Amino acid sequence: MQKKVQKILSDADIRINGSRPWDVKVNNPKFYSRVLSQGSLGLGESYTDGWWDCKALDQFFDRLLRAKIDKSVKITKDLFWLWLKSQLINMQSKKRAYEVGKKHYDIGNELYEQMLGKTMMYSCAYWKNAKTLDEAQEAKLELICKKLELKPGMKVLDIGCGWGGFAKFAAKEYKVRVVGITISKEQLKLAQENCAGLDVEIRMQDYRSLNEKFDRIVSVGMFEHVGTKNYKKYMKAVSKCLNEDGLFLLHTIGTNKSSRSGTEPWINKYIFPNGHLPSVKQIAAAAEKYFILEDWHNFGKDYDLTLMAWHKNFIRNWDKIKENYDERFKRMWEYYLLCCAGAFRSGNNRLWQIVFSKNRNQQYSSIR
Repeated sequence: MQKKVQKILSDADIRINGSRPWDVKVNNPKFYSRVLSQGSLGLGESYTDGWWDCKALDQFFDRLLRAKIDKSVKITKDLFWLWLKSQLINMQSKKRAYEVGKKHYDIGNELYEQMLGKTMMYSCAYWKNAKTLDEAQEAKLELICKKLELKPGMKVLDIGCGWGGFAKFAAKEYKVRVVGITISKEQLKLAQENCAGLDVEIRMQDYRSLNEKFDRIVSVGMFEHVGTKNYKKYMKAVSKCLNEDGLFLLHTIGTNKSSRSGTEPWINKYIFPNGHLPSVKQIAAAAEKYFILEDWHNFGKDYDLTLMAWHKNFIRNWDKIKENYDERFKRMWEYYLLCCAGAFRSGNNRLWQIVFSKNRNQQYSSIR
């Protein structure tokens, strides 16, 4: 089995027990059979269990994905079950909407405070003219506000508002009124604290229960939780809430090919339950009936830089939060951040900012 795994990895120039940063050091010989039988789920779980190590997981995954090794590994029962569930069940139904909040966003605000920086933005930063994470996140917020053409007095909806980073910035810098909705109790509490004294209202609410009008709508890093069965419902809900002369900005991770099976098994089980990365085709098809496409901006390589900055913060500040977690969690979180960095570096994942209008007569000016 070792020879079989080595043969697969050799296509990506990865060696077992090699000396390069992206090579794999095997600590438990059961690693080989586990990976061959369980695919990506076994790869992630065996790392969390300490069965193997790698000095640079980001480089490991970059090489693995560029070589398309994931395509050569057989379909496992876990991947098949994810596909089957996605066909038979709406994994992102209104009833299930709060699961990811409990599983991922409610595991401790202190963790995210130490990892994300002062903006508390848990989405791709914009590094075009930035040197630090905080600068890049503020540049992203400024970019969004300019793309939305915000003006004082406008009423803005933030779907999936996180810890209130955008709401705070837009209300303070552009003098707009912001309503932010989240499905996380911990986010709700901290977002309300962060936006205190500003014209901001933060609610615990699912997007499907909205029934009011807004001049602008923004969704940053939330569409990944919507799911293919709900894409058209989502676009319909946004359209219903957007004024006729309004603008809607969608900031989302995307993938190169359309799929209905959701995220890969390890990410689904341990990080983002019931998640799904949309394709260009899926977004366009869902939006076509409700919106006019004004602008499509791709800066996926910036997410590689963002994830590496988060990882750096996580490791540097681990001693401040380690009483709340264990070493297994540390390995799991490092694996999550670095495998995602590798996915963006390889071009396997994308990051898009898309601007839609409903009925605009004047021409929209693209901003970069």
